[in-house]
Amino acid sequence: MLKSFENREGWIWYDGDFVDWSKAKTHVISQGLHYASAVFEGERAYNGKIFKSEEHTKRFFKSAETVGIKIPYTEGEINKAKDELIKKMKYQDCYVRPFAWRGSNLMGLSTKSSNVHVSIAVWDDWTTYYNFEDMKEGLSLITSPWKRPPPDSIPFEAKASGPYLICTLSKSFAEEKGYNEALMLDYRGYIAEATSSNIFLVKDKEIHTPIPDCFLNGITRQTVIKMVKDKGFDLIERYIKPHELKDFDEVFLTGTAAEITPVKSIDSQKFKTGEKSITFQFMKDYRSLVTNSN
Repeated sequence: MLKSFENREGWIWYDGDFVDWSKAKTHVISQGLHYASAVFEGERAYNGKIFKSEEHTKRFFKSAETVGIKIPYTEGEINKAKDELIKKMKYQDCYVRPFAWRGSNLMGLSTKSSNVHVSIAVWDDWTTYYNFEDMKEGLSLITSPWKRPPPDSIPFEAKASGPYLICTLSKSFAEEKGYNEALMLDYRGYIAEATSSNIFLVKDKEIHTPIPDCFLNGITRQTVIKMVKDKGFDLIERYIKPHELKDFDEVFLTGTAAEITPVKSIDSQKFKTGEKSITFQFMKDYRSLVTNSN
């Protein structure tokens, strides 16, 4: 059982200062809360060092720029704050959450004069995003009734709060039906991703993955693509129809928190998992990569 996030012990970096965790608060009248006017990052530290910290910070700033938020700090200041916070919390392996949102100095859809807050929090009980047994045996997925919208309807390339409502609805749908996760299709009916992870499909020496033209091209996704190519697999990015799932032997998900997680089923379609699977070797290879990168 995860501890409540309201009254934990420790520190949060908040607008340039280290604030007691329980006192890091914002007002209920906030543009970020009312209009999902916020961006964030999800990062992982291994052995006290954040994997691809600078890449995450660059995406953080790019996301903010995309939705019109001006972060009042430099990338260097954010990178330094993340490192100092991890040391102050005395963590080695932990999850890192930078967050920027429009504040409470005005209300309404106009954002021209809104103020911006920035915080960074870290916690150590997301060392596995999914239940350990589920990660070992593989996740069960069901196709969500909610779809990824077209790219001209919302800035999909930004890691922003608003688009995640679709993910929340999809995740709740899956869990209510007795599944671990949801498979999300895009507005055209192609396979897109899971609720917080990108998806890969395995057939012999080929690894297929959807083209990220209406969903986030994850940093873990990019890392895994390079990793499997370096290991001699053919990586194919293409549009994939749901009926093609039957043509693949294995499926896995990728994400900062999820790392590489096997999938045992999507709807009624079953996939290979376990220690003899290609995915299992990828899981070990990825863990070796991230823990030895520092």
